[in-house]
Amino acid sequence: MERLEFLRVEVAGLVATVTLRRPPVNALSAPMMREIAATFRALGRSTDAAVAVLTADGDRTFCAGADIRESDRRYNRRALLPEESVADLVDPGEVVRDCLFSISGGVLPVIAAVNGAALGAGLALVASCDVVIAAENAVFGLPEIDVGVLGGGRHLQRLVGPFKARELMFSGRRIPAAELYRQGSVATVVPHAELAGAARSLALSMAGKSPLALRLTKQAMNRVEHLPLEEGYRLEQDYTARISRFDDAKEARSAWLEKREPGWKWR
Repeated sequence: MERLEFLRVEVAGLVATVTLRRPPVNALSAPMMREIAATFRALGRSTDAAVAVLTADGDRTFCAGADIRESDRRYNRRALLPEESVADLVDPGEVVRDCLFSISGGVLPVIAAVNGAALGAGLALVASCDVVIAAENAVFGLPEIDVGVLGGGRHLQRLVGPFKARELMFSGRRIPAAELYRQGSVATVVPHAELAGAARSLALSMAGKSPLALRLTKQAMNRVEHLPLEEGYRLEQDYTARISRFDDAKEARSAWLEKREPGWKWR
């Protein structure tokens, strides 16, 4: 992987920990978002990791959203900046979508370990993950209405549902992690000092499963999320047929019957 400016990536035990590191609040600039997208795609192409954890340093902010000054320049300019392509001028929102979809549409299950405030595009980053663990001090919100923009509502709906999402978007109010836990959007809320350990423990338990099964399960879950029940279940049956042909599926059954740890072959 190329040298990273805005992230720290550590891989151990088939778990990749991706840490945001653009002080003071991890505001997302275009170069940082491109780096996130490239990192998750590179992890997905390799066999080094089966699961990823997305987190940030510190105890106050996970990600405060898009870099407002840069975003304003990106959406309101009439000429290319030196580092940009024509695509950036024609569709200035592409870099944001590409960043978010590299996580939600990527092949690795991703656990968000939210250490503090996740606001605006930071909330969208969290909602793009598959499982959310939060520190007790974490808060979530879309304050875009306060700075003359909008966005992230569709991602917020994944966490709270359409009516609560409207209330939060219209008001800009922040919602604490405990409230999202009660709604089932956050898997667990822990003291800040225990966040990294809780996220890694969950990631390791997931990484013990067949890495091919994890990837196909994520793909299936993404595809069935908005389908009617009958159509969605039929699609899952198709995925079951696909995965059962792999040697790792046979190994899973043998290991279960023989009461031993499986040995995955990635085939």
